[in-house]
Amino acid sequence: MKTMAAGEFKAKCLKVMDRVYKTREPVVITKRGKPVVKLVPAGKPADDIFGCLKGVMKITGDIESPLVPLEDWEALR
Repeated sequence: MKTMAAGEFKAKCLKVMDRVYKTREPVVITKRGKPVVKLVPAGKPADDIFGCLKGVMKITGDIESPLVPLEDWEALR
């Protein structure tokens, strides 16, 4: 994991943020040689996963009715 002094980060802030975003590698910002902050890429919002498989699968037939006829269920007797 890359480390960077706070002064250097201040001078190159936008470039560092772009690099973290592109490489997905965090950077630790130090002050007087001690870690203070970890800059990590933001994750995708949870909403992005909904609908991601749209169009990948196809439902065929009736998915609501039981596979076994009701007459064959012992629990109903």
